[in-house]
Amino acid sequence: MRPSTHHARSARGLLGALLTSLVSLAALLTTASGAQADTTICQPFGTTTIQGRYVVQNNRWGTSAAQCVTATDSGFRITQADGSVPTNGAPKSYPSVYNGCHYTNCSPGTNLPAQLSTISTAPSSISYSYVNDAVYDAAYDIWLDPTPRTDGVNRTEIMIWFNKVGSIQPIGSPVGNANVGGRDWQVWSGNNGSNDVLSFVAPSAVPSWSFDVMDFARQAVSRGLAQNNWYLTSVQAGFEPWQNGAGLAVTSFSSAVNTGASGGDPGNPGGSTSCKVAYATNVWPGGFTADVAITNTGSSPVNGWQLAFALPSGQRITNSWNTNLSSSSGAVTASNVGHNGQIAAGAQVTFGFQGTVDGTFAKPVGFSLNGNACTTV
Repeated sequence: MRPSTHHARSARGLLGALLTSLVSLAALLTTASGAQADTTICQPFGTTTIQGRYVVQNNRWGTSAAQCVTATDSGFRITQADGSVPTNGAPKSYPSVYNGCHYTNCSPGTNLPAQLSTISTAPSSISYSYVNDAVYDAAYDIWLDPTPRTDGVNRTEIMIWFNKVGSIQPIGSPVGNANVGGRDWQVWSGNNGSNDVLSFVAPSAVPSWSFDVMDFARQAVSRGLAQNNWYLTSVQAGFEPWQNGAGLAVTSFSSAVNTGASGGDPGNPGGSTSCKVAYATNVWPGGFTADVAITNTGSSPVNGWQLAFALPSGQRITNSWNTNLSSSSGAVTASNVGHNGQIAAGAQVTFGFQGTVDGTFAKPVGFSLNGNACTTV
């Protein structure tokens, strides 16, 4: 697989690409249903498919020491991460999960590469689980190129550092600060010898977040590192370990790319933003309930809905009603059940859940319906 990190790497040759193709074919043949929970991968460039739409890759390229990842239905965890490399050089690997195309291996059903000018929104949710006895960063990678390529190294890499442990830093040098997606970031810019790298470093660890990938792509355009006629080729979430790393996990991941006019209609992607969410809570020491109301403020019905949001750290859902939930903590997607799948224009559906809370209670900061941001009331 493509060495997806911010340091200089050598492209693998034909033999490596052939190995990747063979491993991917084997994974495809053994995962006809699309999801393969608890599948352990120890081959350096081994892959498997989860949820029938994303690829999990081991992607060990910077060391000969053993590394294994175990794919789950919602993400992956690093189960073995031997050895270490100097912290002033490239990391050992980039175990990750992705939507899009990576060294000719495209995730099932992806609509990437897609030209930036045609993308209205690219909603994504990610939830991480961290450890302290390792040196690593938790990195979300966004790859851009002037051509719709599905192989090789792209021209520009955007990295979002959700967390870093140890004396490591992004490629290049700091160039200031920016607020992107409602969060503050320290911005770094440089080149690793193969591609430009634009990095956004969180001031403190971010365990989970739902956001629009296009907010960061537009940053690259505004800084002259991409153009609107370039292509988004893949979005990836994982870890760059330098020392150890066992126990690190992506506990949930979702990624979608909506093409059409700016805004997006949840019933007809490509229209105008047309949803609002009310999030009413009852909180007591150690617990809470949430009643969620989704209103379709558009002119066309929503046929089947998914509401994505990120539960703040310390919260865990214990039961729910009128919805199916993708996970109990971190990045959560709530989807309709049989009786409430349609939201007529001007109509509303409701669902709710109960949960536990450790620490100070907070509400999610944003919601997206079928990949499009909603207003919050």
